[in-house]
Amino acid sequence: MSKLAPGVIRKLYRSIWREWLLFHLADQQYRFMFEPPPQNEWVVLDCETSGLNVSKDEIISIGAIKIVGNTLMTSERLELLVKPEKRVSPESVKIHRLRELDVANGLNPEVAVSQLMHFIGSRPIVGYYLEFDLAMLNKVIWRMLGLGLPQPKIEVSSLYYDYKNRQLPSNERNGNIDLRFNKIMSDLGLPVRDAHDAINDAVMTGMAFIKLRQLLKL
Repeated sequence: MSKLAPGVIRKLYRSIWREWLLFHLADQQYRFMFEPPPQNEWVVLDCETSGLNVSKDEIISIGAIKIVGNTLMTSERLELLVKPEKRVSPESVKIHRLRELDVANGLNPEVAVSQLMHFIGSRPIVGYYLEFDLAMLNKVIWRMLGLGLPQPKIEVSSLYYDYKNRQLPSNERNGNIDLRFNKIMSDLGLPVRDAHDAINDAVMTGMAFIKLRQLLKL
């Protein structure tokens, strides 16, 4: 019996995993997220939250923008305010500048993430320290679907690390590299907007992603 090539095995595994997820999808109207993504399209995502504790804090705003090829589609963006169940703390207001009255008329979290899922579709998701944003979003999405966002994920700080690492002599590679967002933007020669605003952060992350794709020839 001949052995299957590694690429064939990976493709088979992804197919089986996709079918397993679809079978366990609690709301079948979201099957579109498992379709093949449009070619050369991504969605950049950023969230502002009431704090940094995934277990107790909540999303208060969502910003997302589509990328097509090397173009940031600023006219195709999603900006949502989300009404948290708990009060917004004064400490978090100092960071994102969203007061209690600003989010009082925000969307219910389930409504907000439903709009986000339809906006993303099956496109890969791009972000800066995306793991935290996804953990916050998936708290809500798990209640709705029984699973988290299934799209491929791309971490901008990882792309930047690869880019800087390639520039180092072989004996200096895989060391510490400054991955602070302002450092990344400055090093790539990109303009900086006001931070801790979901749509501004998404725009800046999108610019960094496009520049890194060009530098890494992805």
